[in-house]
Amino acid sequence: MMRYALGVLLFWVLQPAHDAAAKEPMETQKGIDFFESRVRPILVKHCYDCHSVSSGAAEGGLRVDSRKAIRAGGKHGPAIVPGKPLAGSLMKAVRHSDPKLKMPPDQKRLADSVIANLTTWIKMGAPDPREEKTGSTITKADRSFWAYQPVKETAAPRVANKTWPKRTIDNFVLAKLENNGLAPSADATPQILLRRLHFDLVGLPPSPAAAKRFLRRQAAKGLDAALAAETDELLASQRFGEKWGRHWLDVARFGESSGGEANISFPYAWRFRDYVIDAVNADVPYNRFLVEQVAGDLLPFKNESERARLLIATGFLAVGPKNLGQSDPRQFRADVVDEQINALSRGLMASSVACARCHNHKFDPFSMQDYYALAGIFGSTKTFFGTAVSPANRVAGDPLPLPRLAEQKVFHRSIPAKRVANLKAELAAMQKDEKEKRAAVLTAVRSGKDPSGIFTLRDALRIFWRSGAIEGQLEKVDEAGRALSLAMGVLDQQKVGDAPLFERGDVSRPSTTVPRRFPEVVQLSMNDKITDEASGRLQLSHWLAHPDHPLTSRVFVNRVWRHLFGSGLVRTVDNFGSTGERPSHPRLLDHLATQFVNNGWSLKALIREIVTSRAYRQASTFDRRAFLKDPDNRLLWRFAKRRLDAEAIRDAMLVVSGEMNSDRPEASLVGRVIGDRPISLIGLDKRVPADLDGSVHRSVYLPVIRDRLPDALELFDFAEPSLVTGHRETTNVPVQALYLMNSPFVQQRADGLALRLLREVQTDKQRVERAFRLCFTRSPDAEETKRSLAFLKDSPTDDEARQLTLTSFCQALLCTAEFRNLD
Repeated sequence: MMRYALGVLLFWVLQPAHDAAAKEPMETQKGIDFFESRVRPILVKHCYDCHSVSSGAAEGGLRVDSRKAIRAGGKHGPAIVPGKPLAGSLMKAVRHSDPKLKMPPDQKRLADSVIANLTTWIKMGAPDPREEKTGSTITKADRSFWAYQPVKETAAPRVANKTWPKRTIDNFVLAKLENNGLAPSADATPQILLRRLHFDLVGLPPSPAAAKRFLRRQAAKGLDAALAAETDELLASQRFGEKWGRHWLDVARFGESSGGEANISFPYAWRFRDYVIDAVNADVPYNRFLVEQVAGDLLPFKNESERARLLIATGFLAVGPKNLGQSDPRQFRADVVDEQINALSRGLMASSVACARCHNHKFDPFSMQDYYALAGIFGSTKTFFGTAVSPANRVAGDPLPLPRLAEQKVFHRSIPAKRVANLKAELAAMQKDEKEKRAAVLTAVRSGKDPSGIFTLRDALRIFWRSGAIEGQLEKVDEAGRALSLAMGVLDQQKVGDAPLFERGDVSRPSTTVPRRFPEVVQLSMNDKITDEASGRLQLSHWLAHPDHPLTSRVFVNRVWRHLFGSGLVRTVDNFGSTGERPSHPRLLDHLATQFVNNGWSLKALIREIVTSRAYRQASTFDRRAFLKDPDNRLLWRFAKRRLDAEAIRDAMLVVSGEMNSDRPEASLVGRVIGDRPISLIGLDKRVPADLDGSVHRSVYLPVIRDRLPDALELFDFAEPSLVTGHRETTNVPVQALYLMNSPFVQQRADGLALRLLREVQTDKQRVERAFRLCFTRSPDAEETKRSLAFLKDSPTDDEARQLTLTSFCQALLCTAEFRNLD
């Protein structure tokens, strides 16, 4: 012990002198020039891919990208010893003098001239100007990027045309136009504006009665008052939450099955969908909305009903796609965590932190340490997704039990208490049998006997599948056999802790442990620190919802602007990074973000401010001069024409035909009928309609089964439910026309509209007028009336044939571009 202590003492006494001796030649300019010209290129070309911070790899514990790291070495000892070329592992590796240590691996030995340069460098004392990065890895340039700058309110710019602005928004828009020698378009007609407002706020066309009421109000009180009153009525409608809740479900990558090859249904996902709709209708402040979805299980609650709502909210972290065919549990857990990090960072911050899983982000200031700091938070979280083990599903996922409430709907059956006891006994017997047989196999092997036949593969599979089936039944009932109310969501693990950094993202190559924290580029003044006892999700949610967070409010108001104008102020709504676009109106974006936070993070207040602006009222009229200057309309010189979303097209057909059932259906087709099973088998179930479009409820309640969407949604560019989607693509392809002409759903709606016209009005002229008002919120012009009447007049005289002709006329209206586009 004395010798050991003396050795340590001598080491520390002598070490500074040794370092000083080695450092002296290193500091000479000649030595540094030699390193930069002859040595650094060698290390970058042949070594950095596997041994550097930038690659996210340190194979064998070795990094060679700094002076300190290359001298410290890895599991083979120091890579270099200054002044002694043969003493370090680097020269052994590049010389191939050790058959077990050849670098670069699987390649020929480096050229003799290259090895000679390395030898000379080490003899010189290994001069190396590269400093180890300590503390923050974020540069001044990173922090100066526009998206990470604090949100700043600025005074409304002055404009020449002082009569045009109605809201502060308009000053920012008009100032840009005037600075570019352009002017805004004239206002849209009241009818066009009303149709635009209804589709944008509730996703449905205005009724003829609503149009009359709006025009009367406009005549009496003016357009400003009529527009404000109509906006307030729409925001108060329950239909508002169904429209804008669906926008959030796009971001939340909501789906009712796992996707992938296994594609097992998620029977409890619908609860999260309903939570989102209700939260949007209640105008839950957006910062609270985020906290509930990230950490609702950790929030205080007043009663069991609120507790259930908060647990369901955490479904945001559970409803993403999952590879249930994955046989490696470590890989499965890592993939779930990765998907959660991606959903959270892209959805809430428009940032791709998940790109730092295998290496530091190539373009944005997110390091592997940032990624694995978040991985520790989500790795300390248990995800409940509710799928039992089956031949198609290798990964069991418990459902999340909810407090027992009378109003909670449950669609699986209770079972007798005796049945529960029998299932538990059967499970215990199988587990005991498996344990005994495994022990018998081990004993036979140790004694040199043949173990075959004791515990066969068939035995193992029988126990595995049967145990999974029993556990799947038991998790749905309590001890008395009563059906439990279940959901998807998350809870903290019993044991929480930091995550290791996986080299190149490989779960079999854990490296140093990374303390749980938040991405370093966003520094906020917070007292909410992650303790050893907490996962960190609650603290993460508070960090995201902090009023000074530079991304959270900007990203959200940009999403809202995109849904109202067709394009975001930042056009890449899911990417605020360096590869995304810059904002067209940065001061307007910050104004909206500031006002949003100051108004209590209210979505309804934000929408009210935007849709009552003069910019929103503009007509979509084409202006050649403006188009030549600004072909993409980034300066907002007109309102952009756009096609309706898939849901709005389908829902509009149900509304004009008078067939829509506006009630919320019980659960969803997946939760109510399909249950927990492979999607590939549902075609064998006669209870499941072959046509998933067939419901007459709103489209937001249609089943969102990954890789098997209803035709009306898939053909008209529904959001990919496995991805965060803030902007849906808009396509115009022949199969859409074929659907409109041949789909049973469209034909049934045309028939329903024809019957409505026959029921409500008496003459063909009245029917044409009524049809146009229902479908387009306008009267037909003279030419349209003439052609429509001629078509109806040419029909046969018997009632059935006339109805078929009227149905054809109605289907023609439903198929028009005007019906599915917003002016």
